[in-house]
Amino acid sequence: MCGIVGYVGKKRVVPVILDGLKRLEYRGYDSAGIAVAGNGDGLQIRRAEGKLRNLEESIRLKPLDGTYGIGHTRWATHGRPTEENAHPHRDCSGKIVVVHNGIVENYLSLKKKLIEEGHKFTTETDTEIIAHLIENYLIKNTNGHRPSLEEAVRKTVVQLSGVFALAVIYIDEPNKIVAARNGPPAVIGLGKDEYFVASDVPAILYHTRDLFFLADGDLAVITPEGVQLSDFQGNPIVRQVQHVTWDPIMAEKGGFKHFMLKEIYEQPRAVRDTTLGRVSQDTGQIFLDEMEISEAEFKAVKKVNILACGTSWHAGLAGKFMIESLARIPVEVDYASEWRYREPMVPKDTLTVVISQSGETADTLAAQREAKAKGSKSLAICNVVGSMITREAAGTIFTHAGPEIGVASTKAFTAQLTALYLLSLFLAEKRGTITPEQAKNAVQELTRLPGKLENILTHDEACEDLAKQYVRAQDFLFLGRGIHYPIALEGALKLKEISYIHAEGYPAGEMKHGPNALIDENLPVVVIATCDPKSELSKVRYEKTCSNLKEVKARSGKVIAIATEGDEDIKEAADHVLYIPPAPEELAPILEIVPLQLLAYHIAVRRGCDVDQPRNLAKSVTVE
Repeated sequence: MCGIVGYVGKKRVVPVILDGLKRLEYRGYDSAGIAVAGNGDGLQIRRAEGKLRNLEESIRLKPLDGTYGIGHTRWATHGRPTEENAHPHRDCSGKIVVVHNGIVENYLSLKKKLIEEGHKFTTETDTEIIAHLIENYLIKNTNGHRPSLEEAVRKTVVQLSGVFALAVIYIDEPNKIVAARNGPPAVIGLGKDEYFVASDVPAILYHTRDLFFLADGDLAVITPEGVQLSDFQGNPIVRQVQHVTWDPIMAEKGGFKHFMLKEIYEQPRAVRDTTLGRVSQDTGQIFLDEMEISEAEFKAVKKVNILACGTSWHAGLAGKFMIESLARIPVEVDYASEWRYREPMVPKDTLTVVISQSGETADTLAAQREAKAKGSKSLAICNVVGSMITREAAGTIFTHAGPEIGVASTKAFTAQLTALYLLSLFLAEKRGTITPEQAKNAVQELTRLPGKLENILTHDEACEDLAKQYVRAQDFLFLGRGIHYPIALEGALKLKEISYIHAEGYPAGEMKHGPNALIDENLPVVVIATCDPKSELSKVRYEKTCSNLKEVKARSGKVIAIATEGDEDIKEAADHVLYIPPAPEELAPILEIVPLQLLAYHIAVRRGCDVDQPRNLAKSVTVE
């Protein structure tokens, strides 16, 4: 969850690290700190409670400089978010500093042993024990040999239970950073006579686009001469360098007030880029590269398990309707955080689809490994090339949404829905459940989506006007049927996570089974009431949803309807209507979510909430 940045090179180290931390602040903003060396003043540390600007002010009042260093922005797990608990953490001698992302599960037993050996601790964190363990090895001489920093780190990490990504510097071995990974992400950047380590790509994009991700069990030694890689046993290893095509400006706000609003407006491009190169408009054929799953294996699939967390789970739930409708394969959707704790059954010929924006979500990665252990091949839907989930999958559909900085996911969600639709068509074609003509029509409809999304975004003012009316609401209810129910869930999640208003998504058909008791004149109810006139099932669902809508109105509820353009009848039953362009039933969710994202955004802004960094949340959940 926390953000790490390290640098060795010829630039002034403090601006490089602070700039990187700014681009990682979405990963944690309880406190921040920096440690630098290399200018003759020894090892210098500055730390501050709260957001990064507090650290910047501390450095302004008491400047520091050097040629190498490490920095950290924290999302608290062990210990309160205070200055003394902020990273970097030192050993007893003050010569070693560590920054760490993750959780050391056995830190209490290790700490007890270290205290018995005479070590003194000054924080409540699990990270501090790492510095003390490294110190133990560095001060020991075995047959006259003093271990190097990397040897001491290697001996330390094998004692740690849990997950961690860490970076270490030692003043007696100048211009060196040692980084290690077991769980949370860590990326190494390669520049000209300069090298970087970071938790995520945006932190280093302004300096280099050549990078590689560490895998679990990797240890990197970073010096001005380059990067040396080994595993935790000391065996040399090689990782393939990747050239990231993201333009660094994509990681900036681009004139928008918040990253979240910018990313909402980037959704037409995200859907277009996720589709490009994967479809033939002439034949309707779907092309999914980067697959180590044979055509015969795809044809043999008898069941699909979709595993994900949070917004990605909502995408997976919509994907269930897509796959079952188009490919006629039964689908189960599970929270990755729950699935592996219920002794799940994985029948033969089951395909496991894991969905994660970052590709580093701890629960999803653990569930993926459980599925693989039970004999299932996994297919990843992910936004980050080289991430752990993609490396462990037999196939990947990259979403090409670009960097997503706002904690509340927007463009990654619509890109995931697009990828799931592509997968559904791909499976349907392989299994012969749709005709070539149907596939061609489906692809043509998909390629029209970016234009329809742009059309929706031109009506942002309607969402802003609604926000003015409902900014003081204490509760919201979101309703949908069928494939639109997951969008009701996602709409409720967006509102609650950035505005702190209690919101609940519910299947519209279940209103009589309890939620009707909540309806009064103070409850806004958002009803997804779109209709695909070409689908008989959609028309039946629409009629049933309109019946639910009228039940809400009969109980004095305030109804906000998401409806299809041209539907004038809906105005008689709803207090407000937000229109989207017509689309096939399986594609409508990609359009429906946009006005719900905008509504949540504008309400949160009017309530004075921190839209990009909502309280108690972090972008990448890399620990359980």
